[in-house]
Amino acid sequence: MLAFPSTIRIFLAVEPIDMRKQFNGLWASAKNQLGEDPFGGGLFVFTNKRRNLVKMLFWDGSGTWVFAKRLEKGRFSWPSGSDKRKLVIAPEALSMLMGGIDLKEGCKKAWFER
Repeated sequence: MLAFPSTIRIFLAVEPIDMRKQFNGLWASAKNQLGEDPFGGGLFVFTNKRRNLVKMLFWDGSGTWVFAKRLEKGRFSWPSGSDKRKLVIAPEALSMLMGGIDLKEGCKKAWFER
């Protein structure tokens, strides 16, 4: 489980991207698709069309991190918003999203139950 400070800004891409993208491709998506500066210290979260893969991009001041998660079954319950490009969410919301919690319903998805 990843933990982020409460002061971090988390930008969630609403639209899916090509998950073959790595450091440079994700960096370009953060800049062009989301309209944010990756050097600003934010965390950028992307998913694919099937919503079973997530990649996160983070600049820590000395280098770029790329985190990835692939679900073996099920799919992420990806939120949508009034902005067609991105949502700004709290670290707690990201933890719930990565933990299989449907942010709309407030409960775990059936595939995540242990």
